[in-house]
Amino acid sequence: MFSVIFPGQGSQVVGMGKDLYDKFEIIKKVFKQADEILNFPISKIILDGPKEKLDLTINTQPAIFLLSYSIFNLIKKEYNIDLSKAQYFAGHSLGEYSALCCAGYLSFSDTLKILRVRGEAMQNSVPSGQGGMVAVLGSKVEIIEKLLLENEHRFKVEIANDNSEGQIVLSGKNEDLKNLILILKDNSIKNIKLPVSAPFHSKLMNNATKIMKEELEKLNFNKSEFKLISNVTAKEISNSNDLRELLTRQIESRVRWRESVIYMIKSNINHFIEIGPGKVLSGLVKRIDRNVKIDTINNENDIENLKI
Repeated sequence: MFSVIFPGQGSQVVGMGKDLYDKFEIIKKVFKQADEILNFPISKIILDGPKEKLDLTINTQPAIFLLSYSIFNLIKKEYNIDLSKAQYFAGHSLGEYSALCCAGYLSFSDTLKILRVRGEAMQNSVPSGQGGMVAVLGSKVEIIEKLLLENEHRFKVEIANDNSEGQIVLSGKNEDLKNLILILKDNSIKNIKLPVSAPFHSKLMNNATKIMKEELEKLNFNKSEFKLISNVTAKEISNSNDLRELLTRQIESRVRWRESVIYMIKSNINHFIEIGPGKVLSGLVKRIDRNVKIDTINNENDIENLKI
């Protein structure tokens, strides 16, 4: 049994999907639709950059979704590969919206628009330069939780992403992150300050939560037979009322990716298909369980070699 998974922010590169765009009319058509829906040349930013513009969260989120959706559409319509046999759809942070759309819960137009709003809300939730994120490598989530609890009187830092065995991402104000880095150093825990401009998936995103709560209330969720795995609970979800609530909570909540993958594997998933730019999720899944089959799909050769 297989699951289809979709990447989140950080997988973007200028020119992603260009080979598919140049060859397939179906990709050109979807990119053109996106420009018209957003009334903004998102396709030009994806294909030509500049990098600084693509890396702005307000652009990154719809851009990654657009490419993921385009490839999913191409596989289904041009190659007649039946991805509807997937046991689960799942995505990392913004990738959860790609999963929602490809599983039929949200329309393409609504997903693009909500991700533009989400990107802007998250980017503006904390003044630029005040917050950030730190990746912790080679440690366990229980050790980091204990360390944060022991030092909560000194700094307020939260676990933003539990990505895989040995990869955890923390969010907080930059001053607090400086203090955290000193503690990590004292405990010989390797860490890297990430090149992001906001403390995603933390309580500091509260303004973005308020905006997204209002926006998600306006959205029309369709019924679908496909099962999603929620970032917030790392469990199955299909009820549209639950979807609204969990997508609202997702802004400030920990992305439980490691737990999500373990849940799927325990539910007899032995094949993961990552659709979208980069290979980030494929790498994370491999670190969680080396025995499962993984396909990364972001070019023509990948699609032609895909067997399900």
